Amino acid sequence: MSTVTPVVPAKSKRIHSIDLLRGTVMIIMALDHVRDYFHAGAFQFDPTDLTRTDVPLFFTRWITHFCAPVFTFLAGTSAFLNGRKKTKKELSVFLFTRGLWLVIAEMLIITLGWTFNPAYPFLILQVIWALGVSMMVLSVMIYLPQTLILIIGLTLIAGHNLLDAIAPAGNGPSFLMAALHDQHIFFMKPISIMMGYPVIPWIGIMLTGYVFGQWYLPTFDAGKRRKLLIYAGLGAIALFILIRLIDVYGDPRHWSEQKTPMFTVLSFLNTTKYPPSLLYTLMTLGPALLFLAFTEKPLNRLTEKLVVLGRVPMFFYILHIYLIHALAVIAAAVTGYTWSDMVLTGWVSMNNQLKGYGFSLVFVYVLWLIIIVGVYPLCRWYDNYKRANSGKWWLSYI
Repeated sequence: MSTVTPVVPAKSKRIHSIDLLRGTVMIIMALDHVRDYFHAGAFQFDPTDLTRTDVPLFFTRWITHFCAPVFTFLAGTSAFLNGRKKTKKELSVFLFTRGLWLVIAEMLIITLGWTFNPAYPFLILQVIWALGVSMMVLSVMIYLPQTLILIIGLTLIAGHNLLDAIAPAGNGPSFLMAALHDQHIFFMKPISIMMGYPVIPWIGIMLTGYVFGQWYLPTFDAGKRRKLLIYAGLGAIALFILIRLIDVYGDPRHWSEQKTPMFTVLSFLNTTKYPPSLLYTLMTLGPALLFLAFTEKPLNRLTEKLVVLGRVPMFFYILHIYLIHALAVIAAAVTGYTWSDMVLTGWVSMNNQLKGYGFSLVFVYVLWLIIIVGVYPLCRWYDNYKRANSGKWWLSYI
């Protein structure tokens, strides 16, 4: 009689540096959303418009560019590490259902948080939508060899800017082209749609992050991982500088000499996010890889708190949007507007009833810090609850 050796699940070991990076970029992300709802300039011009911005405002926006690509890249990495505890089929089903859930959540829960309008006149498809679609694509791609997944991911990141030369016909791109490459707002009745995050490059970033997860296997030497992270991070930054200097391919927005040397630097850094260009991706993921290289060490009192936020990203994301918007309702009411002016029919800065509303950049930073401190206890509670109830399947979706 033969005996069957039971399969022992891989022991789970959370990588603190990954959670630390995720928690850090989530805090930075919140700064951009506070700026959206409270800074007077947000209702007047784009903070990266070099004809109207200033250096502090530009960098307030620029630093938040790191959030979406890092978050998407690490989502791919987490999918790989999650897959160590599942069969390929189990991982595929999980990725597809979680991706579908994220798309639905973006449309119903997160759009409501942005607008506070239960009639849903304006559907906002942004980073959570892109994450969801990318996960559904990854759910199929995981059956391919790792090398092929990496080639496809890098090709999507590096090659999608070839589509920049295709000018949309008529009044704008088709819905499919907007979903894939060209950001666009479709004004329709009864529901308009903001296609904020075209998905082709985001899929590439997630696929690449998935393969990157191999560097975090328990059997992978930590010293070798650190060297690879440094080489990859510096290589991405060097490639960004080289391609940007040549200024022929990699971003539809060219840089140019400006009125001061500092503004010339701003022009050099002013790459395209919608969709994320090759240069934008290199500019943001390069430093992120260096961050991972130098933070794989014991936690301190500050980094422990950041790790907590990094373990509950979806909870933090939904919570902070609703809180920021709720505070904006109060701010509007106490500055001469009515609370209903913050019940929106489009992106917050597009609503004419808020003309003249807003506060200084210093106010934005102070409020941002207050919000982060305020949401931390709730995130810590949810993190403890999630870890104490790890057997509840639905917790892995939030």
